Amino acid sequence: MERDRFKITMDKFLKDLLKKEESRQYSYHNFIASENFASDEVLKLCGSSFANKYAEGYPGKRYYNGCSTYDELEDYAINAARKLFQSRFANVQPHSGANANLAVFKAFLKPGDTVLGMDLSAGGHLSHGSKANVSGKWFDAHFYGVDESGLLDYDQIRAQANKVKPKMIIAGASAYPRQIHWLRFRQIADEVGALLLCDMSHYSGLIAAKQYINPVPFADVVTSTTHKTLRSARGGIILWNIEEYSKRINSAVFPGTQGGPLMNMIAGKAQGFIEAGTEEFREYGRNVYLNAREMVTVFKEFDIKVVTGGTDSHIILLETGEKSGREVADTLESDHNIIVNKNSIPNDRRSVVETSGIRLGTAAMTTVQGGNLPYFRTIASIISETILA
Repeated sequence: MERDRFKITMDKFLKDLLKKEESRQYSYHNFIASENFASDEVLKLCGSSFANKYAEGYPGKRYYNGCSTYDELEDYAINAARKLFQSRFANVQPHSGANANLAVFKAFLKPGDTVLGMDLSAGGHLSHGSKANVSGKWFDAHFYGVDESGLLDYDQIRAQANKVKPKMIIAGASAYPRQIHWLRFRQIADEVGALLLCDMSHYSGLIAAKQYINPVPFADVVTSTTHKTLRSARGGIILWNIEEYSKRINSAVFPGTQGGPLMNMIAGKAQGFIEAGTEEFREYGRNVYLNAREMVTVFKEFDIKVVTGGTDSHIILLETGEKSGREVADTLESDHNIIVNKNSIPNDRRSVVETSGIRLGTAAMTTVQGGNLPYFRTIASIISETILA
């Protein structure tokens, strides 16, 4: 049976925009730490017929008829996520990492409850209590920072937790290059009687590749995006091990904070989870880390200040000296086709519009270049020369 009687062609403006973006992605060097290139198979599923159906609810408990295929699909994605990250339970419906965090807040907190998260200026995320975000408007948000070297100070975090007595502590970051010690956060949370939410969005692909410690054994709840180092479809997931949390978390996602799940994206997530469980992906994750370390070596050769002195992940945070981060990022894009983002550094003297640093990550270009260390050395040299020029 013919599905589309209308035979409508793609709008010319949109078609041209698509070609323009495809050309940009092929011709630019993408070092945005939060971006990656999904596989062709993930992209096919995201643009597939799975997009045509409402499937509100959960497997076996849908609000629409005709969802038997979607029950199988979501169960498959859930099991793939559980296997990949060694969790007992998973929700694959969140549309984003921020939505996943919001659902966890709704599941366990009431408006006005105290939360303790990483300060945005120190490398935290908007959804961890920033006043610009609902997490900072609805809850009594307090923050921990980093020391003069840019490293997490767990004794300071412990002291802050004992002072404010949060109901929930949030571990995780948007611009922290080093290993986050989930166990230390677990110990602090237990000491003050707080729930521990670990947001592993930036590190989930490295965790799947066994290059970064998995927070699932330590946290009450873990959230993540699925499109950064994980190379899956854009979206979010929630993981947990305590069965009693299941109803609270699932109902907080739907109907608590979302409507119908994007089943085409869940299909893409499932494919990404399967890919991330392969030996090839483990090699990819290893190369992501090694490429980042190689770039750090070059930056140090040029005497560029690397915040925290190095990296344990794909993320590198650089100080840009006399130039603003904005100027350096713009110059790299216009003159060298290298894409990074301006980023605040600890105790930044400039505004968030200008910043005194740039953030870069190796995940996307490792997808393209693999373990090509000379390539990453060349890019690091260009970035260094741009900062120093």
